[in-house]
Amino acid sequence: MTNVIHVKALAKINLGLDVTGIREDGYHLVRMIMQTIDLFDWVTIRKCSEDGIRLTTNLNFLPTDEHNIAYQAAALLKKDYPQIGGIELRIHKCIPVAAGMAGGSTNAAAVLYGMNKLFRLGIPMHRLMEYGLQLGADVPYCLLRGTALAEGIGEKLTRLDAMPECAILIAKPPVSVSTKLVYQSLDALEEPEHPPIDLQIEDLKAQDLQELSKHMGNVLETVTIPMHPEIAQIKEMMTECGAISSMMSGSGPTVFGIFENESQAYEAKNVIRKSGIAKQVYVTRPINVRRKGDD
Repeated sequence: MTNVIHVKALAKINLGLDVTGIREDGYHLVRMIMQTIDLFDWVTIRKCSEDGIRLTTNLNFLPTDEHNIAYQAAALLKKDYPQIGGIELRIHKCIPVAAGMAGGSTNAAAVLYGMNKLFRLGIPMHRLMEYGLQLGADVPYCLLRGTALAEGIGEKLTRLDAMPECAILIAKPPVSVSTKLVYQSLDALEEPEHPPIDLQIEDLKAQDLQELSKHMGNVLETVTIPMHPEIAQIKEMMTECGAISSMMSGSGPTVFGIFENESQAYEAKNVIRKSGIAKQVYVTRPINVRRKGDD
């Protein structure tokens, strides 16, 4: 019987993000097209003889206690499954932190998935997703992965046709964005411009990358870019370097660009790095990874 499991915790971008309302409890209602990309953290889960949860990461500024969502995920399963003994979690971060790419949520999803496998708990995917929702609205999607429409507060998920093959350039400027402030600022707007999510769904069905790129939109850019104009600068640089479209992911500050030509994406990566406007710059691709038994 194995005592350790290694899980890839995959990042996401939003091909479309719209906010459609707000619930009485303060949660915002959204319609988002989520896309998994080939950028990931490694999450290692190991059984140990001493009871409890121990968490370490390669970044010394991240919490390693109950303030870390991955730790919370482990504690949630341990509470309901007493056969789980002591565990050690090791997270090697590659996904930019606080970047609008679900870095924390995907770590929590990896812990739920990995512990279920390691301890042979037999929890079906829909139940894992219910656990995930207790931790955060993005966690169920990070368990599902691939291309999906997220509605409600992000927990109502519908699989979509896979994103066409392309190169994706990721660039995160060295700024911090307050998601709470972004949504508060959006609430203050009378009539923000809403992206055409339904047209994107049709573009995915047609496997039309050009039209999909044309219809991409993120309503949160309306308020985040005025706070952080470097986001607009990165978008413009990507377009000048050949991106057929570029957009902010989530509440920011990460920007991604869609390239039909991978070599152009690498050229753009070098341009952005040399400019100094973003230090974390990666070329990746969309992936449609399905876990066994998740349908």
